[in-house]
Amino acid sequence: MLEHSGRKAVLKITLPHDEALPEPDALELWEGHGAVRLLRADRSAYVLLLERLDGNTSLASVPLEETTEVWGALVRRLALVPDDRASWAAVPLLAADAETWTDTLPADWELLGRPFPRWLLEHALITCQQRGIVGRRAEADVLVHADLHYFNILRSDAGQAAFQHDGGWKAIDPKPVLGDAEYGVAPMLENRIPDLDAAHPSAHLRRRCTALAGAAGLDPELARDWSVVRQVRNALHYLGEGGKDQAERSLWVASSLLGRTLPGLPPAAELAGF
Repeated sequence: MLEHSGRKAVLKITLPHDEALPEPDALELWEGHGAVRLLRADRSAYVLLLERLDGNTSLASVPLEETTEVWGALVRRLALVPDDRASWAAVPLLAADAETWTDTLPADWELLGRPFPRWLLEHALITCQQRGIVGRRAEADVLVHADLHYFNILRSDAGQAAFQHDGGWKAIDPKPVLGDAEYGVAPMLENRIPDLDAAHPSAHLRRRCTALAGAAGLDPELARDWSVVRQVRNALHYLGEGGKDQAERSLWVASSLLGRTLPGLPPAAELAGF
């Protein structure tokens, strides 16, 4: 443990990779409101000095149904509208990525031997086409924490949370993008699948997606569609890397969200977890 100006702090050292580049910029924009506070950064070395949170208490320790409102409130707090601060320039544009995916997703699908039905790929492509550069709703763009799952939400350091109106929950490890807030729902759906209703896990997953969107004030249909895009991308990535178990999880989530769970996948309770 370190201290910075009398404040407890931790040092985060990241292996250099492109996704980590805009992390300090997003943390600067949030200024400690809803996300861990950035104290200092050495960008060239990928080293960040951060306020210390309670690493033993994540949202993963909270009963599933009680996480919805916590997550929704955090999403609302993190959804900043762009202003004139220089840090915004480093945040990737989701619509530009979606435009690229309209080419890369079908190419990867073909390269991998068409590993899942075309209808699932086409659903993802339609969303990318509608939300790409041409269909982008620039007035709705906000800063999105694109990896906001249970394990990336921690409580403030012991003794502080009790005095904070939001319970002291803060996000860590952002993968920021500028775009639809609904893009951020997917990580909450691919975690804790064994906690879903064992008798009807697919239906429970769809209810979870709707409930999470409602708690954050989002469009539930768009949240579903962006989640399908992300899970289709994940499945193709995992298959390309030989990660069959992880790909099956992604395909289960994507197809179940559309009410057409693919046959031949393991039962939900047996899917690879985090």
